Amino acid sequence: MDCINAKYISQKISKTRWRPVSSASLQQPDVFATGSWDNENNKVSIWSVGDHGVSNIDGEFDEEPQLLCDSQHEGDVLDLQFLDQDRLVSASSSGAVMIFKLQTDCQAVSLAHVWKRAHQYSCDNAPCTAIVCRSPEIVSVGEDGRVILYKADQTEVVRVIENADSSTIHAVTFLRTTEVLTVNSIGQLKMWDFRQQSDSPAQILSLTGDRVPLHCVDKHPNQQHIVATGGQDGMLCIWDVRQGNTPFSLIEAHSAEMWEVHFHPSNPNHLFTCSEDGSLLHWETTSGSDMSTLLQRGWNSRVISHSAVPQAGENDSVVSAWLAGDSSKSRLEATHMLPSQTLSVNSLDVLEQCLVCGTDGEAVYIHRQLPV
Repeated sequence: MDCINAKYISQKISKTRWRPVSSASLQQPDVFATGSWDNENNKVSIWSVGDHGVSNIDGEFDEEPQLLCDSQHEGDVLDLQFLDQDRLVSASSSGAVMIFKLQTDCQAVSLAHVWKRAHQYSCDNAPCTAIVCRSPEIVSVGEDGRVILYKADQTEVVRVIENADSSTIHAVTFLRTTEVLTVNSIGQLKMWDFRQQSDSPAQILSLTGDRVPLHCVDKHPNQQHIVATGGQDGMLCIWDVRQGNTPFSLIEAHSAEMWEVHFHPSNPNHLFTCSEDGSLLHWETTSGSDMSTLLQRGWNSRVISHSAVPQAGENDSVVSAWLAGDSSKSRLEATHMLPSQTLSVNSLDVLEQCLVCGTDGEAVYIHRQLPV
């Protein structure tokens, strides 16, 4: 765990996100944003690591994050996403969706635009629970069951699906350019196609049995039909949205609520989850692994069900890794990424070989040598 660095910042951290790096550069990310919650004054803050840091006696760079700038944030930061290298979008417990502008040198961040009360009940604000960005589009969801589409360069909302859900929508991700997938508090995934004028979902998938709330969702970066979700029971679910309406596999991942799940953006054989139980897990699919070797390393296979087999002709190694019908040839290995159990790990982000996460213990953890 020597490559993990912790920074205590006197604020409960709700969200952590790496600033995107340009596809042309081969550099590792070195700037990230945090959002806070449950504090007297909440903030969106910009931090640097690595080369921006202070070099030590040996000439090596000190990995401890340095605060570059911050901005006050009205309400708790319930989600945070970079729209591009210069703009950051937040979801607020006040119901607002905000765009923050970042100076090129990252020395200042300021509020550029606000959609106030985007999410609301008839007599009060409704928290905006999550956002997803695909520049210039932004989609937000909330406790009010609304799905809202915006364009970053337009002040007016583009589209509102008023009664998308009768329960709280907890998370949202883009599947394709015009399609998003939402997860809600009764264990459902709903697919929405903005090309359709109808306010009805194009598809509904759900957990069978107990209606366990789903808190997070992420799409496989190369295979849009593969989706991972996490819920209140700590279960990691892998779904194939082309087949059936129930999860492909269920994995006992955490002992409490799973707050976020992320496929590694460029190496999706790797997946990361974080939880209320204070742990952050790195999941890796390994084809043809020797199970005895994995067990000797203290890992136990926790895949508890497979409900389908890959479609005929499926030859993509990544697909077969996550949707392997023959579990003897494909194994999941889980590694604890934090040195010890902590208070709730609320958020994580991975980019290249770098991981950042934030906790209720008012700490940010950085790992800059991920084995991916």
